[in-house]
Amino acid sequence: MTNLKIIFSLFLLVLLTPYKGTSQDSNFGNWLIYIGNVKLKNNWDFHNEVQYRNYDAAGDLEQLLLRTGLGYSFNEGRNNILFGYGYILSENYVDDSDDKISVNEHRIFQQFISKQKIGRIKLTHRYRFEQRFVEEDFKMRFRYFLAINIPFFKSKKLYFSVYDEVFLNTESAVFDRNRLYTGLGYHLTSKIRLEAGYMNQFFETSGRDQLNIIAFVNL
Repeated sequence: MTNLKIIFSLFLLVLLTPYKGTSQDSNFGNWLIYIGNVKLKNNWDFHNEVQYRNYDAAGDLEQLLLRTGLGYSFNEGRNNILFGYGYILSENYVDDSDDKISVNEHRIFQQFISKQKIGRIKLTHRYRFEQRFVEEDFKMRFRYFLAINIPFFKSKKLYFSVYDEVFLNTESAVFDRNRLYTGLGYHLTSKIRLEAGYMNQFFETSGRDQLNIIAFVNL
């Protein structure tokens, strides 16, 4: 095993080490994420995504997110328009008790992605507009996502990743949340990469931390 693989394996091990503490006593959680894209004919692609979010290291479901969509790439693959659908099951704690309630959400969304490259640094802008059917309520939300990918200078496989995403509602309160993430990634092949990192998510009056394990697959 190369030194890069050893470093990345140790990084994954640290993130996957169980964090002691209940969801009610800690704001720390874990997200396991799979994001895949299948290329179709004539620049079309099929997006598929699964996110399993826990209140703690594992076993205490916070949210299950299933997302899919049909996209079209242009400008030599630097831009992509996608129309998608998502199903979200949330398990929310009731006040400070150990009781939970289940909330179902169906989501339709449209997004535009623009990619740039400055030297070795890769930038990704994503603009997403969501129409959310949360139980009996209807909500709309705009999201802007900026990601920066910086490869390690002596490696074509290992890279540093950072992103920030802001969520804005169309109604009051306008500010919904902000997510700030930093992590380390490794290209297993030209089409598969793994990434692990830390994310801070803050709301108007509260915050929450997550450890993220992400697999990206492009076929």
